[in-house]
Order: sequence, then C-alpha cells, then structure tokens
Amino acid sequence: MKKTLKLMSTAAALALGAGPALADITVGYFLEWPMPFEYAKVKGLYDEALGETVNWVSFDTGTAMSAAMASGDVQISVSQGVPPFVVAASAGQDLQILDVAVSYSDNDNCVVASGLEIDKDSASELAGKKVAVPLGTAAHYGFLKQMAHFGVALDSLEIVDMAPPDGAAAIAQGAVDMACGWGGALRRMKEHGNVLLTGAEKEELGILVFDVTSAPAGWAAENGDTVAKFLKVTADANAMWADEANHAEMLPVIAKDAGMDEQATMETISTFVFPTVEDQLSAKWLGGGAQEFMKGVADVFVEAGSISAAKDSYDNAVNTGPLKAASEM
Repeated sequence: MKKTLKLMSTAAALALGAGPALADITVGYFLEWPMPFEYAKVKGLYDEALGETVNWVSFDTGTAMSAAMASGDVQISVSQGVPPFVVAASAGQDLQILDVAVSYSDNDNCVVASGLEIDKDSASELAGKKVAVPLGTAAHYGFLKQMAHFGVALDSLEIVDMAPPDGAAAIAQGAVDMACGWGGALRRMKEHGNVLLTGAEKEELGILVFDVTSAPAGWAAENGDTVAKFLKVTADANAMWADEANHAEMLPVIAKDAGMDEQATMETISTFVFPTVEDQLSAKWLGGGAQEFMKGVADVFVEAGSISAAKDSYDNAVNTGPLKAASEM
C-alpha cells in the first residue's frame, strides 16, 4: 500500500507538472462522476466566490487523491470515498472531512462476469476466481463486506488491484471473473455481468456508500474562510440541481465536464443523493454517523489485513466549522 501511494503521489505530481501553471488552489475530482458542482466549476463560480483561480485535476481513485494531498499538490478533494479517506487517516495522514459530497449505494458495486452465471444464491462459487478491486476505496470496502456476507474466504480469491476503468476493460476481455468500481466504469462492467446485491440490499447489511469533500487539516485550519466559501458554492449548486426546472440548463454542462453523454450522465446522477447542508450537519452524517461509520470501515480493513491498525476514534477527522459557516453565508 505504501509503495502504491508513493507511485500514485509521483504520478499525481507529474500530471500536475504537465498541466497549466499552478493555481492558487488545486482541487481533485473524478471524471465520469457527474455532480452539480461541475456546473459551478465550468461557470467559474468557485473562482468568483474565492477571488482566486481554482485549478482542477482529475483522478482515478480516492487513494491517489490522498497521495496528492499528502504531497501538497492538491488542497481539496471533491467526492473522495470514505474508505480511501479512512486508509489515509488511519496511516497518520492529517486529513479532515469537510462535507458529505454524495450518497450513492446503487452506483458503487461489484460485477460478476455473465458467463459464470453466479448470483447471490450461488456466490460461494466465486472461490478460486480472479477479482479486480481498487484497493482502499469504497468499492474495496463493499467487496469485503459482501464476501463476508456470502462466506467467501478472501484467501480463496485472486485479488488484483485495479482502478475501475482498468477493471471494466479486464472483465470485458475476460481477464478477470469479477470487477468492482463505480460511475462510468461500473456501467461498462454491467454490460458484461451482473451485480450480486442491489444498493438497497447492501444498505440492509450496513454497507453505506458515500463520498466526502476532504482537505489536509492544517491547510483547512489556515484557510477556513476559503473553505467555507468553496463549500457554499457546492451547496448552492446542489440546491440548484434539486429543482428539476434547472436540469435542462445544467445537464449539458455537467455531462461535458464529466466526459459523458447526456443520457449516461442522467442515468448516473439520478442514482445520487446530495444531502442538504442541514442534513449533513445532522446526527446521521457529520453529527456522529460518519465518525462511527469510519470506525467500522477501519475495523473491517484491519481484519482483512488492508491496514495495520485503526484509530480509537475518528471524531477529529471531521471538521464541521467551515460547513456551519457556509450555512450562514
């Protein structure tokens, strides 16, 4: 994992170096992961609110985001998965959650190749199969919980660390028997297989799937006003999308920025839930629920041997100050 993070950090630095001149703030996000903030991104609303240029850099995984924040190349990551955040925080990286970016239990899953004809009633037949999993991500956590639920021993599987786009290509080519991922990659995986559990079935097992906006704690502390303004723009974009009357205006912009066609964008974003600021500050999310969930994720990763140890508590990994300030703007 350390070697992987080091390589990702180097790759991120190279990617940034090859791009435009470094801006005042660099923000990481995902392609093929359409969200309302992208409308504000394209329209320059973040630059306007912050009074400085925001440079946007795309990533394939949340673990790569952690590495880029550790190196100082990225100040804010939008829609980082909770599991990669937990992996980094558990390893001692001083990161903090700033808001709940999106909840999406139906848009992060594992797909079994059609030819195997394996479903939830025959999941035990996965033993001995090859699986593409983006380690340390939400998809990895969901994979571990599903395998535990079905009683499939991890040591009976050949697990290969692959970013979702690579996993989608691998299952299409028949190079793996199962692949896990999200977004556009998950849609492509489904063209060649089936999921074992629906989003609702996963939630019944306690497999929540949500992303956060995160940042290095030190940087967030020194730039609280900037962070609050950034979160305010995001919240306004979410509120704008919540009104269907704005979809015709926003959808083409979001789709183009996400690198998707409008139909695929609508199919994806319609499975997303963007909690209001009030909801985010409630006990379900940043008022305690997220902290408790992170502890559960960490304990599962320790048991699976993915991380060496979990923190006693993840309360300090959440900073609601800027979001509360944003709600008053």
